[in-house]
Amino acid sequence: MSDPSVPPTAGHLDVLIVGAGISGIGAGRYLKTELPSKSFAILEARAASGGTWDLFRYPGIRSDSDLYTFGYEFKPWRDEESIASAPRILAYLRETATENGLDPHIRYHHKVLAASWSSGDARWTVDVERTDTGERLRLTAGWLFCAGGYYRYDAGFTPHFEGRERFGGPIVHPQDWPDDLDYAGKRVVVIGSGATAVTLVPAMAGTAGHVTMLQRTPSYVMPLPKKDTVGNTLKKYLGAARGHALTRRKNIARQRAIWWFCQQYPKAARRLIRLVNVKQLPEGYPVDEHFNPPYGPWDQRLCAVPDGDLFRAIRKGTASVVTDRIATFTEHGVLLESGRELEADVVVTATGLNVQALGGVALTVDGTAVHLPDTVAYKGMMLSGVPNFAYAIGYTNSSWTLKVGLLCEHFCRLLAHMDAHGYDICRPEVGDPAMPTRPFLDFGAGYIQRAVAQLPRQGARRPWLTSTTYQADVKLLRADSVADPELHFACATATAVAR
Repeated sequence: MSDPSVPPTAGHLDVLIVGAGISGIGAGRYLKTELPSKSFAILEARAASGGTWDLFRYPGIRSDSDLYTFGYEFKPWRDEESIASAPRILAYLRETATENGLDPHIRYHHKVLAASWSSGDARWTVDVERTDTGERLRLTAGWLFCAGGYYRYDAGFTPHFEGRERFGGPIVHPQDWPDDLDYAGKRVVVIGSGATAVTLVPAMAGTAGHVTMLQRTPSYVMPLPKKDTVGNTLKKYLGAARGHALTRRKNIARQRAIWWFCQQYPKAARRLIRLVNVKQLPEGYPVDEHFNPPYGPWDQRLCAVPDGDLFRAIRKGTASVVTDRIATFTEHGVLLESGRELEADVVVTATGLNVQALGGVALTVDGTAVHLPDTVAYKGMMLSGVPNFAYAIGYTNSSWTLKVGLLCEHFCRLLAHMDAHGYDICRPEVGDPAMPTRPFLDFGAGYIQRAVAQLPRQGARRPWLTSTTYQADVKLLRADSVADPELHFACATATAVAR
């Protein structure tokens, strides 16, 4: 008799993709076109596709990368604005899903809780919760592909603020933006200096009475044109597909050149960014107080402001920047360590994200729980000792989707290689146990540093060294063979006999 406490198994799939955002839709499209015989499903815990671009609803939300590189290589970006708003990006993603026949493969309200691998059966058993009904079910799959990014969707990061309960107005985190928040004509304080803060401030400044960006530490901020004039011209005369492809190459090269210049010549890059800021800000503005970070350019991500909208709001007087530390909240605003009080009707805590590896899915391999810090990332897409498992993590120093496209291609080639040779199991294993390792992401952003000890590691050499450049990954993931001495293949029958 079956145990009623054990959820019923609801079917077997060749590949189970977790997450219907930009990475999951991309993975589904590559599977659909490159390996049409493979069965797959895309599980999405929320009620809608689009991931980040459906979740976040705060004013002005947009990309901070151009859509020629942030969009898919296979689907031209046709809009005139290359720095696009969330609704345009969301429409693009859903159009991609529909055009590629992915809609029937997406299962909404399906939250993956845990996955257990059996080498004897060469399959994952995946525990899923229906978020709309609370029902539990199980699926089995030959491969598990985590495409949910690396931060928690249910809660953003807010540090402890002394006296927060004393404040009389609303305190809002951008990740939980209420639809009915009224800030028209009101004094708004936005706490933070990252990409979210520099997006919110000019977007709210046109409606609010005044918006103050309160930052503890400045960030590098650079204006970027909303429209790519060269790209729009190429599309006009060469057609959408060719114009998109050429503009994509141009922008990939530009991203790489800017990052390289900042890394190689940080003092010169700092001076150049400062010069641009001075030209954008009012005469006599204290640039070094508010736009002079203590770290080097691209030690953390540069904040892009489309058409200089943040600087324009400062020039108009509808927005301002204050660099100081919070001593305590008061009934009427925020008291700073300098003794100054910022009066506010609304406070927005644009203080960052909470990183959550693999969407919080608990992994088990042959009865042993996977402890992520004990694993090493293989080619930036698999984990040592974890069979038939892949994940999608994009770049931190250029457009996220550039890497996702390459690793989805490689993933499909890997599955085809296994089919051609009759393999059921693929497991990366470090050949030299003494190989030095270091943190998975070499990035100074606070949200990464808070969680880096809970993430996998990376090695000191390829294929265990996680590439940070598109050009290197083109060689590793597109041009190189999927076969590797440290990638071990097996058949389920042979594994069962050995066991």
